Amino acid sequence: MSVIDGPGRLTGGPREWTGLVVLVLVVLLLAIDGTVLYLAVPSLTEDLAPSANQVLWIGDIYAFVLAGLLITMGNVADRIGRKRLLLIGTACFGVASVLAAFAPSAEALIAARALLGVAGSTLMPSTLSMVRAMFPEARQRAKAIALWTAGATAGAALGPLVGGALLEHFWWGSVFLINVPVMVVAFAAGWFLLDESKGETAGRIDLLSSVMSVGTIVPVVFAVKRFVTDGLEVPAVAALVVGAVVGWLFARRQRGLDVPLLDVSLFKVPAFAGALAANVLAIFGFLGLLFFLSQYLQMVRGYGPLKAGWAEMPGTLASMVVVALVGVALARLGAGRSIGAGLFVASLGLAVTGLATGWSGYWGIGAGLALLGLGAGLAMALSVNAVVGAVPPQRAGAASAVAETGYELGGAFGIAILGSLQTLFYRSSLELPADSSALDRAAAEESLASAVYGSEDPGVISAAQDAFAAAMQSTSFLAAAILLVAAVVAWRLIPSERQPGGAVLVEH
Repeated sequence: MSVIDGPGRLTGGPREWTGLVVLVLVVLLLAIDGTVLYLAVPSLTEDLAPSANQVLWIGDIYAFVLAGLLITMGNVADRIGRKRLLLIGTACFGVASVLAAFAPSAEALIAARALLGVAGSTLMPSTLSMVRAMFPEARQRAKAIALWTAGATAGAALGPLVGGALLEHFWWGSVFLINVPVMVVAFAAGWFLLDESKGETAGRIDLLSSVMSVGTIVPVVFAVKRFVTDGLEVPAVAALVVGAVVGWLFARRQRGLDVPLLDVSLFKVPAFAGALAANVLAIFGFLGLLFFLSQYLQMVRGYGPLKAGWAEMPGTLASMVVVALVGVALARLGAGRSIGAGLFVASLGLAVTGLATGWSGYWGIGAGLALLGLGAGLAMALSVNAVVGAVPPQRAGAASAVAETGYELGGAFGIAILGSLQTLFYRSSLELPADSSALDRAAAEESLASAVYGSEDPGVISAAQDAFAAAMQSTSFLAAAILLVAAVVAWRLIPSERQPGGAVLVEH
């Protein structure tokens, strides 16, 4: 069975494959921008002196804003054209990158990162929908989606290396300026190589639904952060209630709209819901680990930024190998079992990385990262393909928007939840020398970075490093357990009909 989205055209030619390179380049840069700042945390901490909570917001505000606006911007793309929105987004992303690079304070950097999220949200919805339009034939589409996903996965893993290379020679703002020339190339290439496409049911954008979608995500994230770091307090409970209520009202409103912002009925399809959950949890573990691993390598192991970036390369390389394995895995195991196997390997990688924090050498960390990159990359590539393939062709636009939102939310929640748990475990494990000064004690209790750069007492610094390593181990084990459960669910819930050539075809 083949699906024809365009009149008379069944397969993509050289122009389509060349255009795919542009889309992958955009996704690659967006993913790099989500993790490139990880290695810059120590240097920007020294320069801007952010609090531990501000460090988390600097890391995840980009993804939260992007995720909150993806569905809205997907509707905008359907209305004004996906190519047009893509070109507008590239220009805006370049401008926002300059603002972030020269931010004079932690608050300004958080605001600039939010603007980057807004600009990024205009880019992401167009890419996957355009991939489906460019490659109507099922087998070609499966390969194209695998390459698209590899770009996102490799970009997330390459971020620390790119950041390390830049920080070795320049100040922390350089990790944002690198976006500008890449966006110029993407704009020029996209102008000539990409064809315009629009959705079949483009209509009026429901602004209230757009506001409600953001009003669901942000309060819940705030509640998670406050609960993990400060305990069960009134602000955290209130934010969680607000997010839940707004989310319920949002879902109810969507069911009553002729052209909903989000087709909530998609979640009633088991294959769709299971694949989406797998996608979210795979990136949850992958990016969540990278966030505090980069700090561990620099501030506990004593690696420089560039060396730390190279140390994380096994995850990058393994995630790129996935492109060659997707077809084989689908042909032999089917989608559900392949996704479950990927999540299991990612879980094993998290556990090995956690164990390796107690070893003196590097190879345990390298092996754990390789397993994590391989498993998470495989699970993400197959789950995105399954999400798009689990719905009829006329609903592919909505499925694409939800898949992209799940990817961004998974990364954002990985940073927020695992990062917050890391902070919680760190503070509970911290045992400072009895003769520590009040100033040193306050610095160490704030964060590892504050201890390393704010204290001159070797005993305080050593105690903070030991506590961070212990916390990283506990957080890695907990994340591994979550992915292990997800692997079992994916294995049982997502259909696993095997298809020759690696194409996932779902009858409706």
